[in-house]
Amino acid sequence: MSNGKSATTRVRRAYEQFLSGVTPPDGAVRSLVRDSWARSLRQGVTATPEASPDGMSDTDFSAYRAAHRLASVRPLIKSLMLDDIADAGVVVALTDRNGRLLWVDGDRSTRGAAAKINFVEGTVWSEDSVGTNAPGLALSLDRSIQIIGPEHYASPVQKWNCTAAPVHDPVTGEVIGAIDVTGGAAAAAPFALAAVRSVVAAVERELQSTAVDLSAERVLTASLQSRLSVLTNEPGWRAPGRPAKLLSPRHAEILLLLHLNPDGLSTDQLAGLLSDGELGSVTVRAEISRLRRDIGDVVASRPYRLSGDVTSDVAEMRQAILTGDLRGALALFGRGGLIADSAAPGIVDLFDELREDLRSAVFASGDVTALQAWASSPHGRDDFQAWTILRNNLPSGHPDAAIAASRVRLLNRRFGA
Repeated sequence: MSNGKSATTRVRRAYEQFLSGVTPPDGAVRSLVRDSWARSLRQGVTATPEASPDGMSDTDFSAYRAAHRLASVRPLIKSLMLDDIADAGVVVALTDRNGRLLWVDGDRSTRGAAAKINFVEGTVWSEDSVGTNAPGLALSLDRSIQIIGPEHYASPVQKWNCTAAPVHDPVTGEVIGAIDVTGGAAAAAPFALAAVRSVVAAVERELQSTAVDLSAERVLTASLQSRLSVLTNEPGWRAPGRPAKLLSPRHAEILLLLHLNPDGLSTDQLAGLLSDGELGSVTVRAEISRLRRDIGDVVASRPYRLSGDVTSDVAEMRQAILTGDLRGALALFGRGGLIADSAAPGIVDLFDELREDLRSAVFASGDVTALQAWASSPHGRDDFQAWTILRNNLPSGHPDAAIAASRVRLLNRRFGA
């Protein structure tokens, strides 16, 4: 905004009117900001919210951001931005697509001041968490944006200015995160918006060139890998250069257990993971022999282990969870396929782990669409907590709000939750 103190005073007065239930006069505040205030109010955000971590442990967060697409371009962002604004009283933040701050860089004093409003790595600054703010709006509206002082919904943040723009996957076009500049007057200047847009363009060009390189590498790698599919109704095995083969449930279980234990398993260990009962070593060896006859000599002995490079849909699902691709993980998990039907102790444990890892990641993400997908899946259909969170986060006019509320009532009657 360009009218200095008078504009700031006008916006602050409009904010106070809005919180008191009075509609601010036309022109008092940008419609984009007014609409965001209204959404923040409907979503139950208070005027003094506090951004918080989303339950992810420090170890999980470190692994998550190290695997994030923006990790590879962080050095580029630092070289393009921090060298020029090191003493400008601002911080530069990189977020994931859900508004989680992956990195916050800048001079020590400004980072210390930002920490007082909890603008720190690991916290979530989505619009539905802390109200109107630049990175949250950039992500939800998919556009670059500047939020000045009292335009923020959270009163503790109104001494700050912020400018942000979304970063897109150059191949799919999906938003993967945002670059944000937060601070004093420098973050409110017109050049800040132009600078952020310029850096985003450079980042997306770099991601594009990396995607081309990685695409060729993936094609080569995939051509040399065998692939195990167990999250489908018909488990299968595809070896390099050979047609796919359907697997019996037992053979799929053996291959999966060996895939999950790359250092190998003894006959007794494999037997214990395959059956609660007395599965003799002779039976295990016979199954391995039949497996080799069916798909080739892919299992080495002493201990039993897979030979060659093997990937699986289970590994792909775990990677999707780790990188925050929750919709991709949900699509891979599906009904659960073989691992949902198996009675083998080692496979039962795996199913429980995958289900809980995915559920926890969905809850932690704050992604309402992912939560809807989870609650609608076979694994979340009776998840009282998921439906309750969904009911509490969907706006009253949303077409699925009534469904979520009725499902909560049904589960409450059915299970006494």
